[in-house]
Amino acid sequence: MPTPREVAGRKVMVALVFFLGLLDPSGQTQTSVNDIHIVPRQAPPSLANAVASSQLVDGSLLHVIKTDVKLVLVPVSVTDPRQRLVTGLRAENFQLFEGKKPQEIRHFSSEDVPVSIGIVLDSSGSMRAKMSRVRDAVNQFCEAANPQDEFFMIQFSDVPRLATDFTSVPEDLEKELLYTQPQGRTALLDAIYMGLHKMKDAKYAKKALLIISDGGDNHSLYMEKDVKAAAKESDVMIYSIGTFDHYVPTPEEMRGPALLSEIAEPTGGRAFNLENEMELPAVALHIGRELRTQYVLGYRPGQAPRDGKWHRIEVKLRLPKKLAFLRAHAKTGYYAPAE
Repeated sequence: MPTPREVAGRKVMVALVFFLGLLDPSGQTQTSVNDIHIVPRQAPPSLANAVASSQLVDGSLLHVIKTDVKLVLVPVSVTDPRQRLVTGLRAENFQLFEGKKPQEIRHFSSEDVPVSIGIVLDSSGSMRAKMSRVRDAVNQFCEAANPQDEFFMIQFSDVPRLATDFTSVPEDLEKELLYTQPQGRTALLDAIYMGLHKMKDAKYAKKALLIISDGGDNHSLYMEKDVKAAAKESDVMIYSIGTFDHYVPTPEEMRGPALLSEIAEPTGGRAFNLENEMELPAVALHIGRELRTQYVLGYRPGQAPRDGKWHRIEVKLRLPKKLAFLRAHAKTGYYAPAE
């Protein structure tokens, strides 16, 4: 005979599976656990104290936690197979490991905090026919942003250049795009490295780069391994949208999708590889929403490492088997400070 708690749990599961089946098949609707009345518990006292103290800075829990160097922060996005964002989960729905050792989640939040965002835009000659969609994509991305977000934009062809410095006015980016004339080759790696370096001037603790490109690198000075290392060290989430043609004439362009994935995935961001540039605006809008609906998990390593080495992180979901199709996206590790 099932207990009352088990019966209640089964009812919730049936409701959730039914709700997911009714969602808009276009994939643009958010899957919200809260919509079926699974309400998060009250924050633990330690989290409540952190929220209260954050008001002394900028209202950002992430900012306050970041000042504690012994605390490792892990932003996490959760999606279903249609890439719809899942909100409303609680701390007990996550498992966090450093190496193979489980970690206690000491802080948990899902608040919409401001983000420092860099848009790294391919303006090489091959992008000429796609610029209209690129402009739409940037507009959609900015419309989904937190009103307090700050932005900068780097454009790259033969060399990268800072097209727009940090601004809280998205229209500044849109005006710059009106005068963009694609030409030249593709210094993708140099542009990513420049974007990571520019993030040192960021106002907020939460940082992200959005890369929009249609090919691999063919004109950079920085090596691939150097940019990958810089990305892993930066604590910047990297998202990319690659618009790749069916006809791929060069080895660099064939390498493009894998290159963007290998740079983005370890940072907790993601790479979206498209065959049709018409999808650009919708994907950019999705990324903008994802940045606003992430969870932040915080834990303290057992012996706060100061070895300068890479420490691997894994985030798993702790959910009933019927929800095994949900997936967590998080950075794969961090570099500990050296003595």
